[in-house]
Amino acid sequence: MDGAMGVSQCGIPPGQTFDYVVPINSSGQAGTYWAHGHANGIYVDGLRTPLLLHSPNETYAADYDAEFTVMLSDWYHQEQPVLLKSFLSIANPGGAEPIPDSALVYFSHNGSYLAPISGSHPSPVTSAVGFNENATLPFEPGKTYRLRIINMGAFAAFYFWIDGHEMRIIEVDGTDTQEQPVDMLSLSVAQRYSVLVTARNDTSSNWAIHANMDTTMFDTVPSSLNPNITTTITYSASSNLTTLSPVSSYTMVNDSTLVPTDVSPALPPTNTLELEFDFATMSDGTNHGFMNNLVYNPPLVPAIMSALSLGENATSQAAYGPYSFVYNYGDVIDIVVKNADTGMHPFHLHGYKMQIVNIATDYTSNDTSLNPPLIEGQANPMRRDTVAIAGGGSVTLRFVADNPGAWLFHCKRDTCLHHYHPGHIEWHLESGLAVQFITAPLQIQEQTQDRMPSFMYDQCAALGIPTSGNAAGYASPTNLSGLPLGPWLQKLGWLAKGIWAMAGCVLTVVIGIATVIWYAMGGSITEEEMEAEARQRIEEKERRGKFFGLFKRKT
Repeated sequence: MDGAMGVSQCGIPPGQTFDYVVPINSSGQAGTYWAHGHANGIYVDGLRTPLLLHSPNETYAADYDAEFTVMLSDWYHQEQPVLLKSFLSIANPGGAEPIPDSALVYFSHNGSYLAPISGSHPSPVTSAVGFNENATLPFEPGKTYRLRIINMGAFAAFYFWIDGHEMRIIEVDGTDTQEQPVDMLSLSVAQRYSVLVTARNDTSSNWAIHANMDTTMFDTVPSSLNPNITTTITYSASSNLTTLSPVSSYTMVNDSTLVPTDVSPALPPTNTLELEFDFATMSDGTNHGFMNNLVYNPPLVPAIMSALSLGENATSQAAYGPYSFVYNYGDVIDIVVKNADTGMHPFHLHGYKMQIVNIATDYTSNDTSLNPPLIEGQANPMRRDTVAIAGGGSVTLRFVADNPGAWLFHCKRDTCLHHYHPGHIEWHLESGLAVQFITAPLQIQEQTQDRMPSFMYDQCAALGIPTSGNAAGYASPTNLSGLPLGPWLQKLGWLAKGIWAMAGCVLTVVIGIATVIWYAMGGSITEEEMEAEARQRIEEKERRGKFFGLFKRKT
């Protein structure tokens, strides 16, 4: 259960509440996360917050003196429902995503957002929190700080670096890693990094923190948009800011080379699923994302409700709709995600961390330097829950189906899920770039027996959403009548109607040409017939012998 509407619950009706109880004491989860609304794009409009899980046995607890959380985000001045309507429109057949109006950077410490820099004069609307140039991190000489950096945006990736200071990666998406020095971080939407930063030993200068949006995915960069945000580290309020030269280029973090501190070898796969995704103008004139030529539409019955109500039929993959995949408890699944688009897209799996077991920069190539074979027996591959996939490339992600539930796998950009009748999230998610995994459905039934709270069904009823049967609400695992599907890829080439229409046009042209030729060559009229026709015309003219039939010609 994680709140994904249409997958693990129906949603929260207006005026009602829902308590999410996460057993972190027994789950072993620790690290940097974030909580956000998963309905109607509501997180894009602000319903989001960092979620930090501290372990009593934290790996690097002795290596830093204090910690700060750094929130990165894009920001839209128009609300998400309005933007979504224009995005998924026939007036936008190319699928140009809404461009953010600004970038945001702000900080928190011990559960509170940091106030604006003393002496600054932000807008009264935002005067309680320091944003962008009004935000700063207070450093003390010689101390080491843990910075937890989260991209909580809807669309833009960020490049993050600090002038005059070194960073060492120690955690990625809740996975502790061996220390890895890095000059610059690259964070796609939903990705998180923890870095250690040791303060300088003097207070003579303050230093810039840079967070630059990656605009390569923007259709345009408006002149009003400043994609590059600078905040500061303050050692002394009386010190000046040291300005270094701009970086010459951006660099990506190669997360596959990071090494988790908790060793988990890659088990041999039992199942392999290939998912190729792209975007196109569909048969209805709108632009959508699709995986294996299918646009995701959430089912009428949330997948978790189907798993609970179908009995033995809960193991039927067909029952959950064509965008669903069912796995048994303990299966080891490889997801080979192929990016047929030209841009980079982050993919997020709910309920699991994925091992990165292979990366190809060109999945169509026969060159093993571009498309290397997967090497089995990896001792401790990097694992995280959100992985960025470069345009034209592919990533093989491995996970063990040991967490029973219904889990969404989707592009983590608010332009990558087709709009659910009560709503869903993110642009590319909104446009259909998702599938769902149902892992260990029989174990779902066992674990939730007599434990499913009745108010979940009450809330579904309040929203008018059915709670039993297959994806379309039927007891049969195969009857999916009425299940929302489409829009579909345009059918290119010669179709039956087009062939008949073209045949008719060609036949008409042939007849017309033949008629012209026949007439030009005189057809079958003889000279005697032609002479008779000429005499007849002369006689008719003589008989008229008057102007408009009123006056006879004088002789």
